[in-house]
Amino acid sequence: MANALLRDSLLVSNLEIVPGRRVRTHLGLVQGSTVRSKHVGRDLLAGLKNIVGGELKGYTELMQEAREEATQRMMAQATSIGANAVLNVRYQATSITMGAAEILAYGTAVVLE
Repeated sequence: MANALLRDSLLVSNLEIVPGRRVRTHLGLVQGSTVRSKHVGRDLLAGLKNIVGGELKGYTELMQEAREEATQRMMAQATSIGANAVLNVRYQATSITMGAAEILAYGTAVVLE
């Protein structure tokens, strides 16, 4: 499945349905979030990189780690309420304060047959 990820028997997908499977129980919204701040060293290097252009690899890694942590927290919440899948997963990033951002992962917890 191109749009699904199976982690420890919990299916995580950005699709609203899973082909060939039926939703037996709808458990509701689950979410996970993390707030991350920039490292001063990364900030200085990013400022220099802005002058010459290119990818800010430190920030790319920071955001990837934040998405992974938010996803893990969402999955833990889904597992705790008895879900075997989280469908229609979405991510949102919000600036909290200068230098800090929240990453939110959310989706619909379900029990698939």
